[in-house]
Amino acid sequence: MKFKPNQTRTYDGDGFKKRAACLCFRNDREDEVLLVSSSRHPDQWIVPGGGMEPEEEPCGAAVREVYEEAGVKGKLGRLLGVFEQNQDRKNRTYVYVLTVTETLEAWEDSVNIGRKREWFTVEEAIKVLQNHKPVHAEYLRRLRLSCSASSNGNSLLPPPNDNAPSRYGTPAPARR
Repeated sequence: MKFKPNQTRTYDGDGFKKRAACLCFRNDREDEVLLVSSSRHPDQWIVPGGGMEPEEEPCGAAVREVYEEAGVKGKLGRLLGVFEQNQDRKNRTYVYVLTVTETLEAWEDSVNIGRKREWFTVEEAIKVLQNHKPVHAEYLRRLRLSCSASSNGNSLLPPPNDNAPSRYGTPAPARR
């Protein structure tokens, strides 16, 4: 299991742990996504991400986490959404899109804990994540919805009902 000795957890005003993650894509087509093995369950795949450090912006935390966990660098794109997980953990995760431009041979988590990474089609990734990380699968579903809306030339659709609860957690209300 991954252990960071001086890790400070940060929380927002609602008591949610602040997290950041990236959906890392091989190219701008956003059809292949990079997943990493879980530190707790090495036979399961997850979206790279983790806790924000004090005074860290969500976009900076997302890029840092991807570098540590997946060993990739890239071009940070749009904020896909802010997702809440309420069941056993109170997390609020900022999820960004990142296009990979550099892949390291060895990286922090591969050396320290033997973490692996693998490319999946978006459809395969949803299936792989659905059973053990349904909120991560939800990130990819939201991506598909945002892509289909923009490809229809209808980029001014009303936002989804972000306050509607789902069985996997509730997307956080939009911050204005």
